Parts: sequence; structure tokens; C-alpha cells
Amino acid sequence: MSTVGIKETMNSAKSGWMAGGGPEGDILISSRVRVARNLKGYAYPHLLDQEKAEQVIHAVQLALDSQAIKSRLDELETIRMSELSPVERQILVEKHLISPNLLEEYSKKAVVLQDDEVISIMINEEDHLRIQCLLPGLQLEKAWALVNQIDDGLENTLDYAFSEKFGYLTACPTNTGTGMRASVMLHLPGLVLVDQVGAVLTTVSKLGFTVRGLYGEGTEALGNLFQLSNQVTMGHSEQEIINSLNSVTGQILAQEREARKALMQQRKDQLEDKMGRSYGILKYAHMISSEEAMRRISDVRMGVDLQLIDGLTAEQLTELMVMTRPAYLAKEGNNKLDPLRRDILRAEIIRNKLNKGG
Repeated sequence: MSTVGIKETMNSAKSGWMAGGGPEGDILISSRVRVARNLKGYAYPHLLDQEKAEQVIHAVQLALDSQAIKSRLDELETIRMSELSPVERQILVEKHLISPNLLEEYSKKAVVLQDDEVISIMINEEDHLRIQCLLPGLQLEKAWALVNQIDDGLENTLDYAFSEKFGYLTACPTNTGTGMRASVMLHLPGLVLVDQVGAVLTTVSKLGFTVRGLYGEGTEALGNLFQLSNQVTMGHSEQEIINSLNSVTGQILAQEREARKALMQQRKDQLEDKMGRSYGILKYAHMISSEEAMRRISDVRMGVDLQLIDGLTAEQLTELMVMTRPAYLAKEGNNKLDPLRRDILRAEIIRNKLNKGG
């Protein structure tokens, strides 16, 4: 990746998917669609030696340089994971541009980023290719259309591992078929406050969807943020997966809005106090932990959405969630922060953001 491109990615907490104004953006933070693809004739990434891994990266780079791709996309930059520092690699995870898996055996891996960071292509993750589109609000259809364009363009050059019986072949059997995972990131403080989120998410799981935390499998639902994605890819078309996720998401959106309405009608004073206290702490605290920051930012975001707090946007608060994560703070502190200094710097960044309105 060019020096300017990588510098901008690392120095800015913003990404295209954080832009405000997306459909259902008061509750739905982002929509993501990614497809898994593998190259015929190569072992899956976890079995590749360094030479074969380099061959895969080279083959993908040649395909990305083809006219079939360049006519479909804005400027793309390829970054080898070995060219980045540990902190820089973690920042890409915190911005949701790559998965934590891409940090393992990173010398064999790379990522391709579009300049607005809406498109990312992971090379030699669990599969040879993970093509991802991340958009603000509820935009699964658009995300799939963009991913499909890239996939079609790459397939003009690359020979994918495909079975007429099973579909696209993947390292994990649960991805075999379409290879698609569609997901939405939901902010559900209302359902948490009325103690209904557990029941809602249990029901969703029974319908064939997976619920995860902020950074995917095995992570916590920090800041009342939940990722909802399809569990099965085989036997369902891409459009069926999108339609099903849209339907379930619509039901959760309705339930969250009902919860917020009930809170405003029955507990408005307590709600205003909770939002106001969190806003005050964020604006004036001089030390704050990562967990508390996420919780307080969630409160303030709900206050903004319910028009109980003025002068802030959801986009600013989403950006703050990234700015207060460990890797971003480590970069700001030149990798010399003990836990206490990290909490102090986190509070300073939040104060500056909220008190200057930037």
C-alpha cells in the first residue's frame, strides 16, 4: 500500500462504514457481506508453506490488476501483514477491516483495501479469499451487489475451487455452498435495559442465526453492540440469505424501538439521568477504562437517538468507539503506555472529541 494510504488508514479512526445517515441508522450500525473463496489446486491457507502462500497472494494481485476489477472498483491497495507493526495490524481489526484470524501466521497473509475502506479483501485468512463489504445502516442488498461484482471480476482470472454438488468449497464446512456470511451490527440498549435482549437473541439463534459480540466469534457484546449473522450457507441462495437476515433484523429493530418507547413513557426521568450522567463522565473524566468507555458511549448514543442529548452525531460516537480501543491508544501513546496511562489517554481523547465537537 502507498505510504499516504497506509498512514491515513492508521491515523484516522474513521471508515466509510461509519458514515451517518444509513437506513435504520438509529439502531443498526452497519451491514456486512463477505464471501469465502479458494483457489483450485492449492491447499487451504493453514496448510500452505511460505512459498505457496506467496503464490496465492501473487495470483490474487494479478487478478486485482486486471481490467475486469479496475472497471468495477475505486483505487485498491494491497498490504502485506508482515509490513505492518503489531499495533497497526490490530488497528485494522479494531476498525473491522480484517478479522483477528489474519493476525495469525501473518507472514503468509495480506489484505486489499479500497481507499474508503468499505471494501476489504483478506488473502490467506481461513480461506484464500475473504471478500468483504461493510456499509453504514441496513444495506445488505447493496453490500452483496458490490461483493458480487468483485467476485465476478476475480473469477474471470482466478480458478475457484467449486463443486457442482456442494458449491464453493471452503476450509470450514459451515461456509461451503454460497460461501456467504451476511451480518448486521445492532445497538440494542433498550432491550438490555428492559431485560429482554436474552430472550430475543435466543429466539433468533433458534431460527438459524448466530449472535456474536463486537469483534465476532468469542468476543463480548461491548457497548450493547451485537453482531447477527447467518449460520448456514449450503442449500440457500445468496438472495435467500439476504432476505432471511433482513426479515429477522426487521423484527429486532421493531422490538428495540418498542423497548425504547416503553422506557421513554415509563422511565423517562431515570433514562435522562442515566444518559446525562454518562455524558458528563465522558466530557469531564480524567481516567476511564475501555469497558466503561464503551458503556458510557452506548448510553450517550441512545440519548442522541432519542433526542435527549444535542450537539452530537451517531457517526462521532461510532468513531469514538474505535478511538478508545487499545491499539489506537497504543499508536497515540507511541507504544509506551501502561494500563494507567492508557486510561488517562483514553479519557483525554474522549474529552477533546466531545468538548470540541470534532
